[in-house]
Amino acid sequence: RTLFGIVLGLIASGILIAISGVNPFVAYGSLIKGAFGNAQSFSNVLVRSSPLLLGGIGVSLGIKAGVWNLGMEGYMYLGAIGASILGVQDLGLPAFIHIPLCMILAMAFAAVWGLIPGYLKAYKGVNEVTCSIMMSYIAIYLTNWVVSCLPLVAEEGAFYPMSKKFAGSALLPIMMKGSSLHPGPFIAIILCIISYFILNYTSFGFRTKMLGANPNAARYAGLDEKKQIVIIMMIGALLGGFSGAVEVMGLKRRVYMEFVTNVGYESVAVALLAGGNPIGVIFSALFFAALKAGGATMSIETGVISSMNSIIIAMCMLFVIGVGVVDSRRMSKVVDTSKDDEDETDDSTAKEGN
Repeated sequence: RTLFGIVLGLIASGILIAISGVNPFVAYGSLIKGAFGNAQSFSNVLVRSSPLLLGGIGVSLGIKAGVWNLGMEGYMYLGAIGASILGVQDLGLPAFIHIPLCMILAMAFAAVWGLIPGYLKAYKGVNEVTCSIMMSYIAIYLTNWVVSCLPLVAEEGAFYPMSKKFAGSALLPIMMKGSSLHPGPFIAIILCIISYFILNYTSFGFRTKMLGANPNAARYAGLDEKKQIVIIMMIGALLGGFSGAVEVMGLKRRVYMEFVTNVGYESVAVALLAGGNPIGVIFSALFFAALKAGGATMSIETGVISSMNSIIIAMCMLFVIGVGVVDSRRMSKVVDTSKDDEDETDDSTAKEGN
């Protein structure tokens, strides 16, 4: 169903490209070349996929639990703040100690941030969508203040609000010469696989899916619904904070004002496209990253507007959702027809018995 929706989205986008006066086959060929034409291009796809992978896992866990954890953008910013507090300091520590310390502080900052909407949702009945999105804006402006005014972190006299440069011992290593490829994407893929096994082969995963599938049955079975919601929100926040830390320690090398604009919200689309499946998140994130990485080449070589990659993503999402709605309605009709047939059979049997 997802693949069918993506194909329809690509066809519809191709029609829009053709209307703009460009051969869609040529345009898509340029996009593929820009994303997979050589090792450098593919490394760019992997780097772009890193925050989408980590954010997508966090959102997917929420989807499985029936909780919409849409604050991934804010968690990334809080993670960046946490990582920068230790990362800009030359502590004289070796990298294998300094990097984990930065990551732990980043995840702690984000987890505490995620605790707030989780607690309000579980114990006060506050809508988690509104709360997590609004808190993301607070996190963004808090980060802007940190990199502009906080002496411990901010770069004085910078032409643009940014933190001091991270110490060398706090930076993730570059894995391919001449590129920005760092270990983040591979760590994220491993976490996707681990999340899949946790969801499907552990009691925690069973509780999470049971809560999302049937909250009433979960409560009847003795599941502490409120505690589970808070845990899920905090795990999603923790992953978002880790994502933000990886981004600034592996790619940006310092924290800039609004350094991951809309990436957190794109991770929500990644999770939706994957249907909340952590393994599906891998392919979904790589698909999004390839469109973003190849879109620049497509625009330069064919003259297609630079926002076409965003349009393609939007079209694919719309058709995936549309196909899902149509399929759900079809299945509902099948179920209703089956029930009608059973009722007719029961009536006929009753009449024969009489």
